[in-house]
Amino acid sequence: METPSLTEIIKNSTVVVHPGRYVYLQGKEFEIKNHFFISQDQDETTIVTEEENISQTTFSKEVKWFKLFEIKVSVPFLGVGLLAAITKAVADKGLNILVVSTFSKDYILVREKTYDTVISCLKDIGFPVIKKD
Repeated sequence: METPSLTEIIKNSTVVVHPGRYVYLQGKEFEIKNHFFISQDQDETTIVTEEENISQTTFSKEVKWFKLFEIKVSVPFLGVGLLAAITKAVADKGLNILVVSTFSKDYILVREKTYDTVISCLKDIGFPVIKKD
């Protein structure tokens, strides 16, 4: 089977925009059950969570507000350059994103005020974008 081109992979993948607002926290203590993402290394714990979970979380630093985009790749692990294409399109507009990857999906977090511009960037490079309610 021939590996599809990056253009084909993008066209056959989907970006789902999740509702709500997210915050990026440097955590002190946490309950795993309510958070979107927790990453821990030897120096710190980082938590990405929805707005309504902030009061239940002990943290030392916060960065607000983000929108969450889920990248559903049509052929995971074969999309060489996929994240580079996304980050380049966004960077070319002078914007920054945070990238989070799990085993089967990639997510990007974008500043709430840049939401519309990022949607345009993703559509411009060929992604179908679905807004989840």
